[in-house]
Amino acid sequence: MSDEITSPNTSITRRKFALGLAFASVAGVAAARQPTKSIDLLGDKKLENVIPEKIGRWSFVSNSGLVVPPEDQLARALYSQLLTRTYMDEAGNGIMLLVAQSPTQSGILQIHRPEFCYTAGGYKLSPSTPHSVDIAGRAFPALSISATRDGRTEQIVYWTRIGNHMPTSWRQQRMAVAMDNLRGYIPDAVMVRVSTYGVDRPAALADVDEFIRDLMGSVTPQTQRVLFG
Repeated sequence: MSDEITSPNTSITRRKFALGLAFASVAGVAAARQPTKSIDLLGDKKLENVIPEKIGRWSFVSNSGLVVPPEDQLARALYSQLLTRTYMDEAGNGIMLLVAQSPTQSGILQIHRPEFCYTAGGYKLSPSTPHSVDIAGRAFPALSISATRDGRTEQIVYWTRIGNHMPTSWRQQRMAVAMDNLRGYIPDAVMVRVSTYGVDRPAALADVDEFIRDLMGSVTPQTQRVLFG
């Protein structure tokens, strides 16, 4: 018989070879697109040096009093910068500022998001909602959330910058990283959280928005890019 007889084992081997070749091709494309350029807007600067201790009508009073992740989580984040400050005006109204920075988007920002650290601290959270801050006529995109524990309510506004992107959801954050990676870039990342205590949500958020605008006006243009994109 001149026709070649193909055994089932031979067919399986050929299929395995084809699959292996396909996987190798995908791996080769991925390797060729490995990001090699870094986007690091903060560079070698320290957050404590670029963010002033006097912002508008508020002055720095303490590094403590803020909700942060558990110690075991923070221990894993020592390679990134974390600034925590409480500011107060002459009337005794306090504003809390947290800035978490990572030179590469490595997930460190996620552990500082209110959904993580406040829940870990026993707070009950409201759903996060879009919050627009009017800065010099520009609608700055952020999110707001309320956190309650032991009869106290903290009104929170926060946002994330990934490279040159300002994502307002987990999905957008992941997409921002993926888009930069495909372009060959490794993006840095910053999360900013501004909050104050108060059950009167509109009044509390008005103070928070004022602080955010004053923060924008108190830092250099380079630091504005770091914090606000």
